[in-house]
Amino acid sequence: MAKREELRQEMEERWTVAKQDVKERLAKGRLRWDEYSEKVKERVKAERQKMRDNMSQMEQQALQKATQFVVTEALDRNEPKAMTVIVEAMEKLIGGRDFMSTLEKGMKELEAEPTDSVEILSKDGEVLQGHYWHAMNPKRLVIAFHGWRSKWSRDFGNMRRLWVDTDCDVLFIEQRGQHGSTGEYMGFGLTERFDCLDWLSWANEHVDRSLPIYLHGMSMGATTVLMASGFGLNHRVRGIVADCGFTSPDAIWMKVSSENFHIPYEMISELAEEMCRKKLNMGLDEYSTLEAMKVNTTPILFIHGTNDHFVPVEMTYENYEACRSAKYLFTVDGADHGMSFYKDFEGYLKAVSDFFALYD
Repeated sequence: MAKREELRQEMEERWTVAKQDVKERLAKGRLRWDEYSEKVKERVKAERQKMRDNMSQMEQQALQKATQFVVTEALDRNEPKAMTVIVEAMEKLIGGRDFMSTLEKGMKELEAEPTDSVEILSKDGEVLQGHYWHAMNPKRLVIAFHGWRSKWSRDFGNMRRLWVDTDCDVLFIEQRGQHGSTGEYMGFGLTERFDCLDWLSWANEHVDRSLPIYLHGMSMGATTVLMASGFGLNHRVRGIVADCGFTSPDAIWMKVSSENFHIPYEMISELAEEMCRKKLNMGLDEYSTLEAMKVNTTPILFIHGTNDHFVPVEMTYENYEACRSAKYLFTVDGADHGMSFYKDFEGYLKAVSDFFALYD
């Protein structure tokens, strides 16, 4: 107990600087995406009709097509051909050749590892696939959720050493609407949070009950596990590792639409909301990680690179600030989206290992 308390104090000291950075950035008024999103909606509600009244029929059709493009790219299982080229170009720009080759190498190596195939049926009837990776002498089970338009071996291939060094069984999830799991649409955490509960039910029934459970999510996978924490998790779930997660679909759509695609979000938000409801039976602002953080009781280790061009690090700072449970923060200077483990693997390993030691 004394050793655990000593470790807890060490972790608190290690992140004192990071916590101060959180306060300073938020105090300076750095963009808080969810708050900004609400302000955008309030302004647009008053101005949207006036803007449309002044648009020609051709402009309105162009707006419809732009919105359809954004929604289809975000949610549909089948990615538009033109978008595939854009996403690949963005990945190369963000990661560079060295990172991409390392990612590919890790992916192939993990897929070559022996795993047991797992299949469950979600509450809404989707068939979800998983891959169970066994440690020699497991001390815990990690359930790992990959990100948007990614895959389990891609996001976690280079973390094999992490799992080996910390003696983890790992259940790698294939998110709905991607690869081996069924589903026509991805839900940006809104639908996947329910799948997380289904996977926990499976683990509770089929995995040694002496093993504590941790959830580990990357990007949209991080948003998935953070949103799921709002339900109140099984007592076996000792902690959550959330790596570069966004706060809500609405917030990340606004960021990507405005900054990455250069399509003013205020012009398409109402149409996007309508299209999303038709596909998912819920709206973009149906739920957020910030809402989950207000009621979550599970300890969380937040991880993010400070140079993330896809999901702003401020989103993790907002989650951290909103979190009411035990919380820890590990940021990696200069790391872009999903690159924290690549930029500082030893620091990443220590942060996660210490987190496990605290809550096993």
